[in-house]
Amino acid sequence: MTTLPLPTAARPLMPVLAALSVAHLLNDLIQSMIPAVYPLIKETYQLDFVQIGLITLAFQVTSSLLQPVLGYVTDKKPWPYAMVAGMGATLAGLLSLAFAHSYGMVLVAAALVGTGSAVFHPEATRMARHAAAGRQGLAQGVFQVGGHAGYAIGPLLAAAVVVPNGQQSLSWFSGIVLVAMLLMAWIGSRYSAFRKEQVASKAHADDVASHGMSRGKVLLAMAVLIVILFSKNAYTASFTSYYTFYLIERFQVSLQLSQILLFLYLVVGAVGVIIGGMIGDRIGRHRVIWLSILGCLPFALALPYADLLWTAILSVIISFIMASAFSAILIYAIDLVPHRVGLVGGLFYGLAFGLGGLAAAALGALADRIGIIQVFWLCAWLPAFGLLTFLLPKEARG
Repeated sequence: MTTLPLPTAARPLMPVLAALSVAHLLNDLIQSMIPAVYPLIKETYQLDFVQIGLITLAFQVTSSLLQPVLGYVTDKKPWPYAMVAGMGATLAGLLSLAFAHSYGMVLVAAALVGTGSAVFHPEATRMARHAAAGRQGLAQGVFQVGGHAGYAIGPLLAAAVVVPNGQQSLSWFSGIVLVAMLLMAWIGSRYSAFRKEQVASKAHADDVASHGMSRGKVLLAMAVLIVILFSKNAYTASFTSYYTFYLIERFQVSLQLSQILLFLYLVVGAVGVIIGGMIGDRIGRHRVIWLSILGCLPFALALPYADLLWTAILSVIISFIMASAFSAILIYAIDLVPHRVGLVGGLFYGLAFGLGGLAAAALGALADRIGIIQVFWLCAWLPAFGLLTFLLPKEARG
């Protein structure tokens, strides 16, 4: 499956892609503060693992439900400044979480941050695609590396700032949100001007599907991609929500050390996502999906039996291999229906958050029954769903 090429003179708009990446970093840094302070919140409000999972569910399901709707709406009428409004919701959620006096307020704050994420991702995905000049893997890699870096930096800042200073110190990061809003306003102005030039030149080659696949095969491919995405995000949820608890219970490490190891897991994913995107431009999306999901299976199966050193090493390897999957899955899906970039971007980002949230809640309930160590043993088999890549239509294989 290929998209119609742009003129050879076209080059990716790297300033726009770089700005989108930094905006993604700032957006996801704030989001990552929520799971990073789970141990602090758990102790403050005397929560069990089910209630911790419900916080993730409130954040991710809110994002999941809104993103496809907003993507569909902005496909018809792009709103370049939507990201600024979304960050306003994130700011409200951050301040609400900092000064929350009840578990219910924590859930509301998490939902507000999820709303900000829902507004940001569909429009930013469309901007990255239009700025790619045909190099979709590179563009998505640059865009997503910011998100991965933000998720990696968040736990580190939480360990350095929030843990020693308490929950209210989250409000200190409101300045980051304001910087992000200014950057997003600049991106919106650039994108608005770019769209006007594009409409004037009638350069819409990227909006035409050229794979020649039937509706049934498109739906089959979408279904396979969703199942694979579930396996990836369920396994990732075990790390983002419970890796610190696993390390503390299994190896009796300090909270700060557990968050540093979580940072290592997340920051390596930032490297993997951009390398995976660039490789996908060369060898095809389906090969990257196959390698990134199924390729980490032996390392995932070995992790529950490893000592502390090898747990850290294996988690880094797993993160690197698996990180490239999402950009490949997203580009593959957009290439199936390229005239619905916002809808597909919103759907898959929404599914990524929603499936992750459902998995976090389910894994929390399971951890209360069988223990967090056994949960990681069971989750090790989730990458085996990567075998379903063989069901992707042959016409779509690049």
